[in-house]
Amino acid sequence: MGGVTLDFQLVLLRRMADHQPELVDEARRTLGVSVGEMREANKRWQAMVRSPRARGAAARYRSVLGEPESVEPRTLGDVDCEARRWALPLWPGLRFEVLVGPDGAVWNEWLVRAPGAAAPALRTVEDLAPWSCTVDEVARAFPPARPLEGTAPTRWGLAFTAPDRDGVPHEMVAEFTWGLLQRTGAARPRGS
Repeated sequence: MGGVTLDFQLVLLRRMADHQPELVDEARRTLGVSVGEMREANKRWQAMVRSPRARGAAARYRSVLGEPESVEPRTLGDVDCEARRWALPLWPGLRFEVLVGPDGAVWNEWLVRAPGAAAPALRTVEDLAPWSCTVDEVARAFPPARPLEGTAPTRWGLAFTAPDRDGVPHEMVAEFTWGLLQRTGAARPRGS
């Protein structure tokens, strides 16, 4: 596994550690790196992003991850863009996807299900395990899901209704980091 690909996976893990420290520790051990090495990889990434000579985000991903595994045209509303995807060894069933607009600007960056990889069956609240599914998969499983503003650029939320295993519906909120489910909980009543 290349050093820059390893570093990039550590950057993703660093942001996920706020929600799932145990899963991040397990993944970090799988990669054979220390907490300090994860912090240093994140520090290098942040320095690269904030550098006055920083490349645009689309060029930065290509320089860090190499050529995309796939590039597909995509239409969002009435605008055409490209979906560029890279494989990351830590998540073999997922791909890191960057949506690039016609002007080269990055519109979105997150983990998505790899083409041909089986998505989890999401039927109940109990099926929503951390790191098991993506934003898109939860939104499709429990329509109509309502997007929620995240607490950072790499975080998203969804509000939706899902039944428990006994069929009782629950108002839920799911939190995602880099597009991967981190946690779910009961939605707060409006106004609280």
